[in-house]
Amino acid sequence: MLNYSVLNQVKTSVRSAVQSRNIGILAPCFQKAVDPIQQLFLDKIREYRQKSNDEKNLVEPSPALQTELKSELEKVARQYGGKEGEDMTKFPTFKFEDPTIDPIKMETK
Repeated sequence: MLNYSVLNQVKTSVRSAVQSRNIGILAPCFQKAVDPIQQLFLDKIREYRQKSNDEKNLVEPSPALQTELKSELEKVARQYGGKEGEDMTKFPTFKFEDPTIDPIKMETK
């Protein structure tokens, strides 16, 4: 006959051992890149991050790309009723005012 308490203890110990071993799956993520291609990829990503933090617009855009961006922004402004010179990349600000309500005049007789 099986002893269920022993079986439960074995199951619990196996479960805790498996859960503590999950860190081994992430080990390659914590290693430094030794492969030259990996290192080049990481260097390029760091360079792009540095350039994108310095500039608010596109990173190293070509004149054709800048012209296309400008024309698309003008098209959006026309399509959605933007005013001349309005920045269509900003989120619109809304101002809601409470309506004035006439008080109810109740006269008692």
